[in-house]
Parts: sequence; C-alpha cells; structure tokens
Amino acid sequence: MFSLKNKIAVITGAGSGIGKAIALLFAKQGAVVHIIELDTAAAKAVVEEIVMNGGEAVAHSIDITNQQQVNEVFKLIGKIDILVNNAGIAHVGNIEQTSAEDFERIFSVNVKGTYHCLYAAIPLMKENKGGVILNMASIAAVVGITDRFAYSMSKGAMQAITLSIAKDYLQHNIRCNCISPARVHTPFVDGFIAKNYPEKEAAMFEKLSKSQPIGRMGTPEEVAAMALYLCSDEAAFITGNNYLIDGGFVNLNN
Repeated sequence: MFSLKNKIAVITGAGSGIGKAIALLFAKQGAVVHIIELDTAAAKAVVEEIVMNGGEAVAHSIDITNQQQVNEVFKLIGKIDILVNNAGIAHVGNIEQTSAEDFERIFSVNVKGTYHCLYAAIPLMKENKGGVILNMASIAAVVGITDRFAYSMSKGAMQAITLSIAKDYLQHNIRCNCISPARVHTPFVDGFIAKNYPEKEAAMFEKLSKSQPIGRMGTPEEVAAMALYLCSDEAAFITGNNYLIDGGFVNLNN
C-alpha cells in the first residue's frame, strides 16, 4: 500500500522541516522527487540523503515568487504526477503591526508562489490525464490565532484555492486537498523561539507544546505520513478536503 513507484513528485520548500520529511518519505515509497527550494545548499543536502538511501531526487534552486523561473523548471520536469505546495513563510503581528511590505512578502510567497506552481503544473497534469495536488494550509485558516494576521490571511487563501482547484479539475482526474497542521516541531519553530524569547527558550517551548490538547507539538514525519496517504492511489476517492493534524487544537481546545 501507499506505493509511489513510477510517480514524479514536485515538492516546494523541501529543504527542511515538513517539506523535507515529505520528500524523504515520498522517495522511500518510490517516487522520483523534484525539490523546489530557494536554499540551494539545503536542497542539495536533501537530495544527497535521498540518493544515499537508494532513492531518486533532483534539486531546483528557484524563487517561486518568480513566475518565469517556475514555468521554466516545470517545463523541464515535464511529467508531474504529484505537486505538494509546501513552501511558506510566517509573520508575527496583528494588522497594526503588519506593514504593507510585510503583507506583500507573505502574500508573494504563500499565495502567489502557490499560484505560480499550480499555473505551471495543471496543464502538465491535464496532458498526463490526471494528477494529485496537496496544499499546506494551517489551523490558522479555520480558527483565530493571536498576532498572525498576514499568515492567517495566506493560509485561508490556501484552503479556498484547494476548493477551487478541486472543483474546476474534477473532469480532468486531478485531485486537490490540503493539510492544516497545528504547531509542528521544525527548525523554524526553534529559530522563532530563540529570536523572540531569548533565555526563555525551554519555558516557551513547553508552553507552545502544551497549547495542543494532546500535550506536544507534531512532528514533520507525522505530517508527511498524512501527505503520503492523500497523494497515494489509496486516496483516489478524496478531493476538495482540508485535513487537520493538530493534536486536538481546533475541536478540543475549549
């Protein structure tokens, strides 16, 4: 079950964290993985790890906010069976603490970057008589999160994009779903805590962990396992859905 043998998978932001975990697992399951990543060194390191473990992977160092770069790389890849729109950045602040530049930066990567990848991939999937798209949203798309105005905007857009793509391309055998994680322990989280809570890292880590009713943060590997299912043939009857992976945060945090 959950074999991706002979599948071509494109994963954005796969140089670290959730994207890296997805890339490693998809390669393990037989997919040829194409990593779209701004950080060249990180992308190459993930490719080396995949190849060392007997898998196949290619790194493409491009900026997804640049549509020309995205179009060129996707044309080079050619056949695409799976697209995972994982790349994203965060911003802390309410609307008064969000400058026009902050807002534009979040929108350009999280929303416009996803648009560029979809715009390039869908014609290739239509030629291929089908495909699977997975977008990375967040619990911020479905509940209010303090001081996450711009980030929440972008992740709400991801959920709406998912529904639109799923509806428009049913007849082309293209499925589209999204995942909404709560806090997942990644290098980004460690960096965020170190930057914003110096000398209080351990206490803040514990506080953020316990904000999930289950009592801990998720792991990138747990998100990757859900991604594998949704992108596999076993999930062929699933499209247009948002899947929470949140340790009970949305439904049990009351």
